Amino acid sequence: MSEAFVTVDGVSRQFVPQVSLGDRIAAALGSPLEQRAVRAVEDVSLTVKRGEVLGLVGESGSGKSTLGRMICGIIVPNAGVVQIDGKSVMTGGRRPRKNTTRVQMIFQDPYASLDPRMRVGDTIAEGPIAHGLVRKAEALAYVQHWLRRVGLDPDAAPRYPHQFSGGQRQRIAIARALAMKPDVLVCDEPVASLDVSIQAQILNLFLALRRELSLTMLFISHHLGVVRHVSDRVAIMYLGRIVEIGAADTIYTNPQHPYTRALLASVPQLVLEDDSTVSFTPIPGELPSPMAPPPGCHFHLRCGVAEARCRVEKPALRRTAPHHEAACHLVTEVRGS
Repeated sequence: MSEAFVTVDGVSRQFVPQVSLGDRIAAALGSPLEQRAVRAVEDVSLTVKRGEVLGLVGESGSGKSTLGRMICGIIVPNAGVVQIDGKSVMTGGRRPRKNTTRVQMIFQDPYASLDPRMRVGDTIAEGPIAHGLVRKAEALAYVQHWLRRVGLDPDAAPRYPHQFSGGQRQRIAIARALAMKPDVLVCDEPVASLDVSIQAQILNLFLALRRELSLTMLFISHHLGVVRHVSDRVAIMYLGRIVEIGAADTIYTNPQHPYTRALLASVPQLVLEDDSTVSFTPIPGELPSPMAPPPGCHFHLRCGVAEARCRVEKPALRRTAPHHEAACHLVTEVRGS
């Protein structure tokens, strides 16, 4: 793996809810109108090397999917820049450029991400034909090739999505993404909606395709075991911010940020020796609202080691070891590479 291939630099995204009719009437009658933005992603910077898999972990509502959609060009950031191989594809407030076809996304729910009115072959061929990757006369052979690559019968092309199981539909979604010949895949919880028996098959498919096609991947998940299995590096996200990033083995064996440690401690562990029971430690409290995030370190309300400084001062990512960074005032910064 060489230098950074995907670069996310200072990316932020806020969503302003629409004012309802009731709120407008209340405002007209003299009631104050309070309109607060949802701060989904706040000043996130990270890089992914060519051929690398970066896992992105966090609780629901932490901004993982929003970040993935900005990298794909589905959502425009309010600020910051997304670059692929040194070329800007997303800039704050601007629509994506044409070369965002180099990035494709695989969504969580294969039941919702496939058009039920389109045949599988048309679903896979639509993008490549529209972008000139294949001629219409060659589309069927092209579709059959990608169906084989994801482990499906090439004769499935004329069928509809409802005729397939959940795992098969996710394979179709993968084929649709790969048919665009992307350099980068953003996988947003790609196995979360599948049966446990099918999840391993899809994960192994991802790993095989990564090796064969030299794909660069952002793998978004809240499942810590899955992320460790597929990722080279892992980034931990909390309430719109990256709080820790480093090599997967280091993150799991020597976490530095209190939130990362709390996440790992909250994973149930089966202990069968001496008739001991399954135990885990849940993270105390609830994820604060992204409409009113707490000042300072966003995690300080749930952190057992927070100090006065944590309540007022935002921590910056600081190097705690070679290729390992954590955004915590209590970690020791290490100089050098």
